[in-house]
Amino acid sequence: MQVPKGTLIALGGGDDDGLISLIRSELCSIDSNIEVITTATLEPMESGQAYKEAFEELGCNSVRFMHIDEDNEADKPEYLSRIAQAEVIFFTGGNQLRLKEFLAGSQLHQLMQRRYREEEITIAGTSAGAAAMSDRMIYEGYGYHSLQKGEVKTTHGLGFIQNVFIDTHFTERGRFGRLAHAVTKRPQFVGVGLGEETGIIIKNGNHIEVFGNGVVTIMDGSHVRYSNLEEVDEGQPIAIENLTMHLLVEGHEYCLSDRYFRKLSQQKRKTSSKT
Repeated sequence: MQVPKGTLIALGGGDDDGLISLIRSELCSIDSNIEVITTATLEPMESGQAYKEAFEELGCNSVRFMHIDEDNEADKPEYLSRIAQAEVIFFTGGNQLRLKEFLAGSQLHQLMQRRYREEEITIAGTSAGAAAMSDRMIYEGYGYHSLQKGEVKTTHGLGFIQNVFIDTHFTERGRFGRLAHAVTKRPQFVGVGLGEETGIIIKNGNHIEVFGNGVVTIMDGSHVRYSNLEEVDEGQPIAIENLTMHLLVEGHEYCLSDRYFRKLSQQKRKTSSKT
């Protein structure tokens, strides 16, 4: 499988000043073309303008936003041209199902995927924009109900990365159960739960590094010895044996392919921050 040249950045929601500063300080110059995609939100003008101003306050001078929905199709020649020249693509929060509905399968979406594979582009997102990055995304499952069979719903995402569930607002909204449920149902997937104001940088489609003040939860279902998912009826509680979990904070990394956890050395952290 081709190793992607692009970088993914996913934030768990909340205050995203740290994410914007990270993009500006480490991943783009003041002249980089930044495109903000506001499709997930129902307040596209307000959200787009707010992000444009936030990047401009840090010195960026080429920031635009586009809203793609039922009235603004993805494959407008103008949008295709702008995404072809973008060095940073940023997805706002909102409802991740809107990203699937209005973007998935379009020429614009395919262009983003190709550029992520073949070029050193940065694709970032917060909340819904982060949750939609993988080939499948969680969109439903609440509280204790999420540990009942059938209560957690997943669907196709934007497919920049494979076999990963990214869940956001993870600790703040009690989403442990739904990520555990999703990973148990699809043990080839790694579950990544992002707390607010906390995120991950994914390089080479494989190495996860944490930034922010909170915790990133990793769930690995590859060693599950038993679950009753195939035995119980819809709505019944589920049992899981030997689900592996890791808690990462800034200064730690996780390798998706080998499924290992590691604390970064000071030298590695310094080197990583420059790449």
